[in-house]
Amino acid sequence: MQTYLVGGAVRDKLLGLDVEDRDWVVVGATPEEMLQKGFKQVGADFPVFLHPRTREEYALARTERKQGRGYHGFSVYSAPDVTLEEDLKRRDLTINAMAMDEQDQLVDPFDGKGDIERRLLRHVSDAFAEDPLRILRTARFAARFQPLGFRVSPETMQMMRSMVSEGEVNHLVSERVWQEIQRALNEKEPGTFFEVLQDCGALQVLIPELASPSEYQAGLNALRLAHHANGSTEERFAALMSPLDSQTCTERAATLKAPNDCRDLARLTTLFAPDVNTGQPPTPDSALALLNHADSWRRPERFASLLKVLSFVHPERLRSIKMLQAGAEAATQVDPKALMQKGFKGKALGNAIQAERLARIGQAFTM
Repeated sequence: MQTYLVGGAVRDKLLGLDVEDRDWVVVGATPEEMLQKGFKQVGADFPVFLHPRTREEYALARTERKQGRGYHGFSVYSAPDVTLEEDLKRRDLTINAMAMDEQDQLVDPFDGKGDIERRLLRHVSDAFAEDPLRILRTARFAARFQPLGFRVSPETMQMMRSMVSEGEVNHLVSERVWQEIQRALNEKEPGTFFEVLQDCGALQVLIPELASPSEYQAGLNALRLAHHANGSTEERFAALMSPLDSQTCTERAATLKAPNDCRDLARLTTLFAPDVNTGQPPTPDSALALLNHADSWRRPERFASLLKVLSFVHPERLRSIKMLQAGAEAATQVDPKALMQKGFKGKALGNAIQAERLARIGQAFTM
């Protein structure tokens, strides 16, 4: 029984990065032996165990065989006779297919260290083509390591294009696609993720509305501004989807199984971005209509995020966006209780609140 540190921990260690998560592979052991040593089994599809003290994951060495379409179409074989090299060979990229033994000796059968030095993201074997999720993972690693000079190797890009043309991407589960997109939106250079998907043709399948040149470039420009402003996941997603019309955006966000917060902010962004881009400053009436539609009274934080995203989408309209912000701050100061004390109630109260908000917006616009 031999234990090896594997995957991202080895990669990041060689890159001189902080190692946040450590995964281990155990060669020559059975589930019964792991349980006897106090490990707790957590893997449903294959034997994965938690260390009794560190709670780090230890997986028995395994191989995989393709049996069907998509991410789940695999059978797993795990036994004491599976070697470390066989386990590493099933991994996606060479930089993720390295191991270190208990004496910190590197085990690198596929030249992952060489690809780190060459700054290449290269597939380990032809088995890469069996799992379409690896296209998204490769794009995400490209987004993470782009500042270090990494790029997808030509042969891996060609393999990904072939996978797309053969229809493999069509079988991805929406939840897994969203999981990768969400992670990519918060990588070091999120735009690179979508550039890789565009280059291999996967963007046309996953978010076809963004694949045309004008929408693609506008979405990436807004996303990069959101990234540089340290925007939230919701703000980054809304910025990316901003070139679409509201209905198309809503439908695609639902198809991607994006969370409600992401869907709502993206919908509001696509709804109001054209109004901001008219070239004319907002009027008190149009500003109040926007505030009401966006439910800024009950969702002020979401409205603040909306204004941020609009500034990423149309940075040249910053004056109009600042006017909306000033109008919102002024209108929020209206106190319904004070109006009730003046005798307003029912429909009259609602009208009085709206009138007072409109007046305060007008005052803010003249300051």
